[in-house]
Amino acid sequence: MSDSSAPIWKSRYNHPTSWDQFYSPLSMPGMFFRSAGRRGENNLLDFMGRKYSYAEVAAGVVRVASGLQKMGVSKGDRVGLFLPNVPHYVSAYYGAMAIGATVVNFSPLYTVEELNHQVEDSGTKILFTMSATALFPTAYEVLQQSSLEKLVVGSVAGALPAGKALFYSLFRRKENAPQPDDDRIIPFADLTDNDGKYVAPNIRPEKDIALLQYTGGTTGTPKGAMLSHQNLTANARQINGIDPYIDDEDRLMGVLPFFHVFANSAVLNRTVQRGGEIVMLPRFDAKQTLKAITRNRITAMPGVPTMYQALLDHPDIDRTNFSSLKVCVSGGAPLPLELKKKFEAKTGAKLVEGYGLTESSGVVSANPYAGLNKPGTIGQPVPGTLVKLVDKEDPTREVPEGEPGELIFSGPQVMQGYWNRPEQDDQVYVDGFLRTGDVAEIDEDGYIRIVDRLKDMIAVGGFKVFPSQVEEVLYRHEAVKEALVIGVPDDYRGESPKAFVALEEAGQVTGGELKDWLNPQLGKHERVSDVVVREILPKTMIGKLDRKALRAEELG
Repeated sequence: MSDSSAPIWKSRYNHPTSWDQFYSPLSMPGMFFRSAGRRGENNLLDFMGRKYSYAEVAAGVVRVASGLQKMGVSKGDRVGLFLPNVPHYVSAYYGAMAIGATVVNFSPLYTVEELNHQVEDSGTKILFTMSATALFPTAYEVLQQSSLEKLVVGSVAGALPAGKALFYSLFRRKENAPQPDDDRIIPFADLTDNDGKYVAPNIRPEKDIALLQYTGGTTGTPKGAMLSHQNLTANARQINGIDPYIDDEDRLMGVLPFFHVFANSAVLNRTVQRGGEIVMLPRFDAKQTLKAITRNRITAMPGVPTMYQALLDHPDIDRTNFSSLKVCVSGGAPLPLELKKKFEAKTGAKLVEGYGLTESSGVVSANPYAGLNKPGTIGQPVPGTLVKLVDKEDPTREVPEGEPGELIFSGPQVMQGYWNRPEQDDQVYVDGFLRTGDVAEIDEDGYIRIVDRLKDMIAVGGFKVFPSQVEEVLYRHEAVKEALVIGVPDDYRGESPKAFVALEEAGQVTGGELKDWLNPQLGKHERVSDVVVREILPKTMIGKLDRKALRAEELG
């Protein structure tokens, strides 16, 4: 991308008539093995200091493919990954896809009930997990209760460098759950104890489903977005297409969880497509992340705003060498302007905001890595993507230029539909465009600003109040570190906005003082009924502020 502020792709302009002219059909194993053949002995993964070359990972991928095929897994079968960021994830992910199976991602934080529901809904028969006490007991209980047929169980110690593996086995045994005598449990090492030979099926990139990624979606009900091979490989190429540093060294910080679509596309698939290296941590830890940035000379890091705030808050930040870090991409939640300014001033790296959905295979738009950033916007659509703003009540009608409307988009990354829910597909597609449920504005340069989620709007006496606009004002107060606004019942107005904040330092200001400071800056219908100071605000599994959980806590 050039340093010019002129947009390359923007609403109503320069959209392609055929995606194929930009992104020819490509399967996921085709993408992986092409990079493995090209990069060979170069590092693909660094896990806690142990490095895995492309050739070594490829050997693991074909052994997983062979082992699954010998177990009877065939094209179209669902293979689940109940895994944190470990090397096993990468081998299982591409190995299952190599034989045409459909991968189903499961959060390692799922309860038995959540995992059981998703296993049954997806029809998952084989589930990969780890021997850790945080994972195995849950997976095994689901094996007992559901139609799941087998567990493939890996060992963390086996993926670590020799010294760390010995320490783990000697001193952290309690972190490994005891394994019952059950022939439905297959050790990962046994699954991959083969010659790597398998029969590769005929994969139709634009038709065959590579990944079922569960989401609340634009209609609020958990369901599986069907992402084809082409959806995923096109989005990986789109993400690489906006990177002006394509010829430079590429070492990404892999702390976003791979089971989430953001990391799946912007960390894993993007880096494999490019031929770069991923420095993995099993979970986000500010201290370990800062150490890795210095030690591994990280060049880029995708994350959510709370991660960047945690890095700024950590005492080791002043001892961290950020000279290699060029760009950090923030997604998952709005990026507060003050956080962007502080992070860029401290690190010298560019912190840019992007946007995406599970239904978009990952990324829809981003601010330029180099060139004009417009804080408060989600940037411009990635190449090959067309966006429109439509009337919230009648999505077949575009809104006049300059007015806000519901954001809809089309492109090669748009999902194939929802798993076994054709009736919900009718609610989200409009003439080939996908409805996002987000209200947005688009400026003259094609930069998109999200106003709010349609479902988060608060109805106050017949007026619509957008929580994000109230939160934006709260973030201007120097004491406010995090803020969420929800609607609460009001006998007179129907609903009233209520604010919840976490402070930079405890005791800096009271809720009453914040309310008195905030309300005079708001319109009459935006004024909050209360400001509640909390030590922490609820967050999702990837660390973004969780309005849904807060609403459930407050309203029951």
